[in-house]
Amino acid sequence: MPTSPQDLKATPEQEDFGHKYTEEGSGLIGSKLLDGYFKNVQKLFELSGVTVGRAIELGCGEGFSTERLRKMLPDSIQLDASEYVGPLVPLAQAKNPTVKVTEESIYELQHEPETYDLVFLLEVLEHLDYPEQALEQIAKILKPGGKLILGVPREPIWRGLNMARGKYLKDFGNTVGHLNHWSSKSLVEFMKTHFGLVLHKKQPLPWTIVLAEKPLVPRAASKD
Repeated sequence: MPTSPQDLKATPEQEDFGHKYTEEGSGLIGSKLLDGYFKNVQKLFELSGVTVGRAIELGCGEGFSTERLRKMLPDSIQLDASEYVGPLVPLAQAKNPTVKVTEESIYELQHEPETYDLVFLLEVLEHLDYPEQALEQIAKILKPGGKLILGVPREPIWRGLNMARGKYLKDFGNTVGHLNHWSSKSLVEFMKTHFGLVLHKKQPLPWTIVLAEKPLVPRAASKD
């Protein structure tokens, strides 16, 4: 488990997580792609069967995605949010006055065990040095049978599209800060190995989004 920022390759304090909403997401093509992404997030939410309880978005950045999630969820679900980069927390809070936004590391989530019915982790996992440990932390705060909606860029399509628009050419299309790279198939296998059952998968260009379920029985105890 990382104990300090010095243990990490990730540099979230130096990255611009809002550009996909303010720049890339503002054009005709970018806005359509972004809308398609969240339409599929909503489809997975509807498939989750969660209608009441508590949900949290981890790694909410400046709160653009939180705005969309709050509009998506019914009032019967309380939405919280958290972000690792301290200066982004008040920005996210200002955009989402009805959502409690806190500062925390995904490696040290500050919530009681089995608090949440639903967790959103949208375009965060690819930035992490230790994605397996992040999933372990998420499993701790989810109730048994709780749901996780997780989205990552779909490789190698993501890199190809970046190069087609002349971005990140020296890194062969790899977006700055992306430490992990999954195809749709490898993401499903990763989730099965490190989290639990993958119930549904969506592939809006150029992402993979999955709906996964925390096992009712702890993983170690469920082995026959």
